[in-house]
Amino acid sequence: MITARRRTVLGAALAALPVLGLAACGEVIVEGGSEAAGELTIVDDQEREVVLTGPAQRAVVLNSYTNEFLRAIGAADRVVGVDRASLDRLPYLGLAEDQIIAEGLDQLNYEAIAELEPDVVILPRNAVWQEAAEQLEPFGIPLIVATAWDTEVVDATLTLLGQVFGLEDGAQGVLDFRAEISGLLEQHLADVDPVPVYFETVEPYLTTLPGSGFHAMIVEAGGTNIFDDASGGDAQEELTVDPSEVVLRDPQFVLHEFEPSAEPVDRFDTLREDIAARPGWADMTALAEERIAIANGWATSALGKSLGALYLASWLHPEEMAAIDPDEYLTRWVTEFQDTELSAATDYVQGPGA
Repeated sequence: MITARRRTVLGAALAALPVLGLAACGEVIVEGGSEAAGELTIVDDQEREVVLTGPAQRAVVLNSYTNEFLRAIGAADRVVGVDRASLDRLPYLGLAEDQIIAEGLDQLNYEAIAELEPDVVILPRNAVWQEAAEQLEPFGIPLIVATAWDTEVVDATLTLLGQVFGLEDGAQGVLDFRAEISGLLEQHLADVDPVPVYFETVEPYLTTLPGSGFHAMIVEAGGTNIFDDASGGDAQEELTVDPSEVVLRDPQFVLHEFEPSAEPVDRFDTLREDIAARPGWADMTALAEERIAIANGWATSALGKSLGALYLASWLHPEEMAAIDPDEYLTRWVTEFQDTELSAATDYVQGPGA
C-alpha cells in the first residue's frame, strides 16, 4: 500500500536534489505527517492500493487520452502538469510550456513534478510507472496507474478516475455516453457477417494485434482483424508487418489512423495516394473497390475508440447503420465532453468516396 504523506519540507527536499534531469535518480528523505481525514483508498489498474488524503485537487497527468477523460468528467481545472504529447495534441487544455514535466512516457522530470506539489501523478501502464513510484515516494506524492488508451479497460479507467477526483457523477455521464454507442452497435450489427479489415496506425505497415484497443474496435464494429493470428507485438500489441502479407490476406477494408491532433491536419489525400501506390496493393479487394478510410486519431481513438468503432461500423455495414450518423456523436464528444469547438467532422475523418 502506498500512502500520501504531507509535503511539509518540499523546499528542503528539492535542495537535497540539486541535479535531477529528465530521468532523475537519488534519494530524498521527507518527514512524514498524519493523514488527513476522509482519505481514499484507490485500487489502480495494476492492482496497487494507493491512499489519497482526499479527492485530488492538483494532478500531474501523462497521456493525452487520460487528459481527455479528465476533461470529460469535469476535472480539467485540476490538471497542473502534463507530458508534451498531451499539450501538442490537445492545445485546448489551456496549459503552458512550463507545465510540461515529461518529454515522453519514459522521460519524466521528477524535480519539476515535485515543484508543482500535486496530490497525485497519473500514468498509463506503458509508462515507466515503477520508476516513477520509487522516485516520487520520498516527496510523499502518490502515483496511480490508469490506462485510458486501452479499449478493454476504458470503463474501469473512467470509474477509477471518477473515484480519484471525487467526480463519480461526471464519470458516469461519460460511461453512459459510451454505453449508448455500444448499444447502437450491438443493436444494428447483431446479425452481420464480419468484414476482414486491415488497420494501420501512424506508420506504414504498423498494425495491431489482439490485446490492443484497435483490435477490439474492429471487432466491435463488425469486422475481423486480418492479423488476429499474429504475435510478437510491442507493449501496446502493435507490430510492423510485411507488405506482401497484407496483400496475401486480402482485406476488404483498409483504415489508416494518423497521429492524434485536435488541430486539423490535412493528410488525407497524401495518405490515400500513398496506400494506392504501394507495390502489389492495387488488386487487393479493398483498393479495387475503393474501400479506404483515413482518420485523425483525435477523432477515431476518442472515448476508448468508441467513436472509431462507430465510424468503422458505418463503413463496413452501411445498410445496417444507415440510420446512425457518426458525425453527430463526434460533435457531441467534442462540444459537450471536451468543451471545445469542432470545425467539421470531415477535417478529422474521411471514409470511402470522400
